[in-house]
Amino acid sequence: MKKGRKGFLWLLAILMIISAVPGVAFARPGSDESYIEVKKVPSGKTGQNMTINMVFKNNEGIDLNNVAIRFSDESVNEESDAKENGETYSGNTFPFEITSDTFDNKMIGTVKNGSSKNVSLTGKVRRDLADGYYSVPIEVVFGATAGGKDGSPISFPDARPATVNIWITKSAATTESGKDEGTIRFELGENQNTPSGIYPQTMNFNMNVRNSSAVTAFDVNVRMKLDQDSTKFPFDINDGNYTRHYDRIGGGETVEVPYSMNIRKDVYSGYYPITYIIEYRDSTDGDVQKAEETFYVKVQNKDKEEETGDFNANDRTKARLIVDGFQTNPETVYAGEEFEMILHMKNASENVAASNILFNLESEKVTDSAVFTMDAGSSSIVVNSLPAGQTTDIKLKLRAGAWVDQRTYAITINEKYDSPEFKNAEEKVTVNIPVKQVSRLNTGTIEIMPDTISVGSETNVMFPINNTGKVLLYNVMVAFVGDTIQQTNSYVGNIKPGESGNVDTMITGTAPTMDDGKIKVMITYEDENGVVSDPIEKEITLTVTEQEDLDPGMDGSGDFPAVTEPEGSSQYGKIVIPAVIAVLVIGTIGTVFLLKRRKKKKEAEADALEPDALESEALEPEALESEVLEPEVLDPDEEKDNEI
Repeated sequence: MKKGRKGFLWLLAILMIISAVPGVAFARPGSDESYIEVKKVPSGKTGQNMTINMVFKNNEGIDLNNVAIRFSDESVNEESDAKENGETYSGNTFPFEITSDTFDNKMIGTVKNGSSKNVSLTGKVRRDLADGYYSVPIEVVFGATAGGKDGSPISFPDARPATVNIWITKSAATTESGKDEGTIRFELGENQNTPSGIYPQTMNFNMNVRNSSAVTAFDVNVRMKLDQDSTKFPFDINDGNYTRHYDRIGGGETVEVPYSMNIRKDVYSGYYPITYIIEYRDSTDGDVQKAEETFYVKVQNKDKEEETGDFNANDRTKARLIVDGFQTNPETVYAGEEFEMILHMKNASENVAASNILFNLESEKVTDSAVFTMDAGSSSIVVNSLPAGQTTDIKLKLRAGAWVDQRTYAITINEKYDSPEFKNAEEKVTVNIPVKQVSRLNTGTIEIMPDTISVGSETNVMFPINNTGKVLLYNVMVAFVGDTIQQTNSYVGNIKPGESGNVDTMITGTAPTMDDGKIKVMITYEDENGVVSDPIEKEITLTVTEQEDLDPGMDGSGDFPAVTEPEGSSQYGKIVIPAVIAVLVIGTIGTVFLLKRRKKKKEAEADALEPDALESEALEPEALESEVLEPEVLDPDEEKDNEI
């Protein structure tokens, strides 16, 4: 009884495990059924990749998920066990070379009930096989994942792995490098004339590519092999990609591969071999294989120089030393100022080293004077060695002449060095350094007429601007800024070196002066790049007074305007006018007194001539007294009125 319960529990556990595995629910295959069908016996050659094309059929009555196939390693394990035990293995020989991915899953995916899918497995045939048929063991896997052996083989009690028979023959052809050639062959240029072109015309041509085998080539890429050497490759490299792609080229099929190329200017006339690398697959899922073929083109340009037999130094190989770049510190070099120059010298040769290198710097000259000079040290630098493709830095401190014009000047780097095949090679390279001049200007005497105005009035400002530097001043502008005036801008224009521009403008007062009356004069200009300079500031003095009201009574009061502080001779009016009146009064009194006195004298003389009459007509004392004019005493009020 206990044994029966125990057996039942084991059976129940097995059923639970089987039910938990995906895909175990499909029906048992019949004893004569197979998942794999091969319509034609695959054939291959030793040492070459071989692809087995198969059809996977689902006749289980249900959909199958995560299906995969792979090479079975059962026979490999059996052979290995036999060797370990010292026995002779008499089973089937696994015909493919074993690599890390030989027994990986080849995913088929979901296969619906009653449907089929094409699938293939690829392997490289062992070189030690003899001609004949070989059985390839294959496993069907469900619940599989891509890559390793994560699934489980179908393991029905009566199921058996599939087997595919293949035919193997010895491979007779090998390449010069010892590598076996692929099963597919390509021929270039069959049944066509050699394409030709004449410089400078564009050369348009098609290249015939024929699959000379009976096997279809898939995923074909025809790549033109480029070369920078004009003696090997006669075309300019204009495009980034010269690869032509074809999804398939059938056995015996020919395709035309089009090209449009520009001929190089420096190539010689002649025939040039163009190398093509053809990449392809011999099945849709096969490994990428390569073939290298040559195709000739004809170019007509200049003829090669005749060999004279004379020695030519350029026939020897030497390094190429170039300036890979340079910087100056500061970045902008000004005339008369010191700067540091850093040269990045590079050996641009691919495989030729340079040694015992002497760099000697030579400045451009103007009127027999060097533009760049060194304050200290030497203009020659020695570098012991510079391997191919390497870079070294050279630092020098230079000074640009203060007298030079603003433009770019050259520094020539004279090179002398040794190469393995060329001693004391000499070359020259040049760098150009822009030199700037500092802009300078000053102003003449600033005239302002008048220097005192009232609010609303204008004054005229005139002065010259002198360009005392060596560079042209562009778009010179003058701005007048102050609290008591209306801001005014005056355009002067361009001023050449050594010349002057004149400012002549009117300024309007807007508010009375409350301080020292300083007005700012701001002068700006542009350089050759249109960058506006910082303003150069000058000052002028201008007094602005309150606006005068010349029409009395405009305010409705009827009174005279208030008397302001007298100016000039008018400030003495209060003293001069009363003095003049006093002089006139005194003069009048004196004149009357003199006239009366003269009259009295004449009467006295007349009396002396006629004594009798005089006596008879003697005047009474009162009458005489009345004749004498007393000075008139003016009333103070009347005197005041007279003064007015």
